[in-house]
Amino acid sequence: MFHSHLDWLNTLKPNFKVLPLKDRLLCGLGALLGLALSSLISWWVLGDINAWYIAPMGASSVLLFAVPASPLAQPWNMVVGNSIAGIIGVTCAMYIPNLTEAFSVAVGLSIVLMMTTDSLHPPSGAVAITAVLGGEAVHELGYHFIFYPVLLNSMLLLVIAVVFNRLLGKQYPQVAQINQRSKDPTPTQKVTIQPQDIQATLDQQTELLDISEYDLQKIILAAQEKANARAVSQFKCQDIMTKDVLSLNEDDDIHSALDKFKHVNLMSLPVINAQQQLVGTLALYEVVEWFKRATDLRTTWQRQVKDIMVRQVVTVKPEQPIQDLVPYFVERSFNYIPVVEKQKMVGIISRADMIAALNQQLNAAA
Repeated sequence: MFHSHLDWLNTLKPNFKVLPLKDRLLCGLGALLGLALSSLISWWVLGDINAWYIAPMGASSVLLFAVPASPLAQPWNMVVGNSIAGIIGVTCAMYIPNLTEAFSVAVGLSIVLMMTTDSLHPPSGAVAITAVLGGEAVHELGYHFIFYPVLLNSMLLLVIAVVFNRLLGKQYPQVAQINQRSKDPTPTQKVTIQPQDIQATLDQQTELLDISEYDLQKIILAAQEKANARAVSQFKCQDIMTKDVLSLNEDDDIHSALDKFKHVNLMSLPVINAQQQLVGTLALYEVVEWFKRATDLRTTWQRQVKDIMVRQVVTVKPEQPIQDLVPYFVERSFNYIPVVEKQKMVGIISRADMIAALNQQLNAAA
């Protein structure tokens, strides 16, 4: 009977990971330092101190120091969310005489606007209520309440949270894990879980998630099932190609082409015409050779990419199996192969794409 009651109580728990004692103490220490320093600086700046100066910041400190990876704890959410709540709260305090109606409308409207601007921050609800119920001292400030103490305390606590979390080796604010060289998924993502897999799973959720470890496991498992279903069949070129392709135009000036090479740090680039058709390829060493013979009168007419590019290009079709490409990468040391459909380039497959795909197939076979 006792165990059955415990099991029932466990169903009420949120499945958050319980951190080791050291980490829990550090989270508490961070909140202590953050609130103490921000309130002392506010007192120095404002020349006075009241409980309403820092009351909503206590709730913010829980997010910033205990769960800094939460979407609700990010700087945008804290600054924009508190600003919205402050504006709505002050406005309701001015124009709605009944206090109960005023703070109820303020919190409800703040939630709607925060969710609309993707700036949901739970402590902002306390900011809206404080603007209404903070007493004469708050009401006298009017819209100045938004700038001080709300934004002043928010920015101070935020700066302390950034410094403290970085000292502990935590990434705060959170940085999106994206492909820095292309809008496409990374080579590894293309053959395992892709961002669209996770997004498709999230779209099936009917509620807003503040991701816990339990939620994250469900999402990853569901996304992995989609990735596994895609990996059952042999990879085709269209499965792993990069669609956001950086290219040169055949009418580009050679000097501008060199600037593009320097900017992207690549050894060769495909060349297209005005109709987006693949017409050739240009390697960096060919540009260098052009500069070497720039004083030769016989080559003075060469001014555009089309004058020095290689017109014969090895291409593949989207439906081709990737095994067809192996000889080119292994035997001929290709850096990439364009994927062409109806004479237009629809993507490229790089050496990194091939390595990631073949590694995935090896792991599946093992």
